[in-house]
Formats: sequence, C-alpha cells, structure tokens
Amino acid sequence: MTNIAMIREFGHEQIAYFNNEKAIIALHNTNLGPAVGGCRLWNYSSEEAALFDVLRLSRGMSHKNAAAGLPLGGAKGVILADPSQKTPEMFEAFGEAVNTFMGKYYTAEDVNTDTKDADYILRTTDYVVGRADVSGDPSPFTAIGVFDGIRAVAKFMNGSDSVEGLKIAIQGLGKVGLALAEMLCEAGAELIVCNNSNREAMKYAVEKLGAKEVARDAIYSVDCDIFAPCALGAVVNEKTIPQFKCKAIAGAANNVIYDDAAGEALKARGILYAPDFIINGGGVINAGQEAFTTYDKEKVLEQVHNIYNVVYRMLEESKETGKPEGVIATEFAENRIRNGLDA
Repeated sequence: MTNIAMIREFGHEQIAYFNNEKAIIALHNTNLGPAVGGCRLWNYSSEEAALFDVLRLSRGMSHKNAAAGLPLGGAKGVILADPSQKTPEMFEAFGEAVNTFMGKYYTAEDVNTDTKDADYILRTTDYVVGRADVSGDPSPFTAIGVFDGIRAVAKFMNGSDSVEGLKIAIQGLGKVGLALAEMLCEAGAELIVCNNSNREAMKYAVEKLGAKEVARDAIYSVDCDIFAPCALGAVVNEKTIPQFKCKAIAGAANNVIYDDAAGEALKARGILYAPDFIINGGGVINAGQEAFTTYDKEKVLEQVHNIYNVVYRMLEESKETGKPEGVIATEFAENRIRNGLDA
C-alpha cells in the first residue's frame, strides 16, 4: 500500500512531515474539539513504519478521547530518532512544528518522552498538555484506569471484581506497567512479568512484588487469567493468538490487536478483550483536561474510575451481539465523533 493510500484509508484531516527534526504529525479528527495526542520518540526501521504507527496512534486518540467523553479530537506526533540521542533542540523544533497547526493540535508526552521534554517543547509553543506544573505525569492515571478495567474484566468473568488470587501476566514494566504491577500485587494478584530492557524494574518486580519472571517471547503462552500488554502495540496477531492460554486480555498498550481479523480470531477462541483505547484512557483524561478547562484532580479521578463501567459495558454488548469487543468500542467512539458526546 502506498503512503497516500494508507493516509486515505485511515481518514485523516491532515498529515505533516517536518524535515528539520525528522518528525511526522498526524491530525486525525477535530469534530469534537482540538486534537490531543502525545509526542512519541522512536528509532523506526523506516519512514513507512513511522507513518503507519502515527496513523494508527492518531486514529486511536480520536477513539480514546471520544470514548472517554472528552470534547477533544485525536492526533499524534512521532520523532524519528534514537531515544538515547534526544536533545532540547529536538523538542524545541517539534514545538515549532506543533505551532503550524494553529491550535488544532495539543501535544503531550508519550513513549520515550517525559515532562522534562514537554518543558522543552513549551519553549516554542503553548499547545502542550500534561505539564509538570499542572496535571503532571499522566502515567499514574493510566495505571489506575487499567487497574479498574482489569477489575471490570474480573467481575465479568467471575462475578466479583476482586483480583485476589488471579494470575496476571504483564508484558512491559515501564512507568505504567510497573505502577499497575504494584496495584495488582497490593490487591492480591499473582504476577508473571517479562521485560528484557529494564532489568532494574524486573528485579524490583521479582524481589519486592513476588513476580515470576519469564522470557520475553514466553509471556504469550503462560497459563494465566489475564494477559496485560503494557509495552508497544500489535501483540495480538496471527502468530500470538494460538499461543494464548489466558482468559482475557486487558492492558495499557495502544493498538493491541493487529487488525480486524485478529480481533475475530480472538473472539472465536473465547478470550475476552478490554478495548485498549478505553482501558488505557486515564492518562489523556488527566492531561487532556488542560486543553478545555481548569484542571481539577477530583473530576479527573471520577472520570478515570468510570473506565470500569465502560469496559464492563463493552464486554456485555460483545456477549449479547457476538461482535468482538474492539468492534463494539470502535462503533461507540465513532458514533460520538459523528454525532456528539451525548450520542
């Protein structure tokens, strides 16, 4: 598929390439309001791989913001660079790129970027949310939402939303994955973890949280109640689905299911799925509030905890209709994008 065909398929309003900092910003939809989506820094294998990622991620942000009931559209930015080589100048240049959207796009932190990098972006643009001095690091709120979503899955499976005694396999121990592991451990879950890139986090999970460590590729086939992907996306695909021995998938990663065929195959196997852009919406609920109103942490937490109810609703509708949970969630979000948040 050519780049132009790929852009048309995803239905974006605008795509912009910026040569000075090797970045792409994808503005997907602004029907509900200005678009919000983070800035991801990644050493992509090619420009085509970066474009594919930013198109999927920005569309996912439209769905995520709509499903969360936020008056915001969806967008995403990616910088094509080695994370170890990031500089303040790189983010200042990205801020100048954000300015070209004239208020239609608010950026934030994402994979391999943090609140310090957001401060660099603020040197050249005002269109930044998730500021350190306002809503701060969004990852704890993402983790809270995922924890509540997992509780909803447990309720649907077992009639109780307690996770005590459940075996939960976590893929990825970044800021969100590790915070989630801590909450699950405190709630009495048995943890299985894999993370080859952060040995310090792995050591903490094993020694302090009592987690069992497995090899990176073995995480798909462990016998568990819930598989929680908290790294990068597309991990539910034709290669991994036959390996799963879990009853449900519920985690923090974006774009977990590779395509519609994978969603159908997962449904056919009887494995429950908490739609990623709903369960991981806590971070944007926290940061996104900066774009349209005065930040209020109590209101943010109220919305984040509502993820429990929305996840449970998706599972119920999937059971009633036979449609994959991801399809139900997408239809829910797109209906809101077309017809407003009251739809």
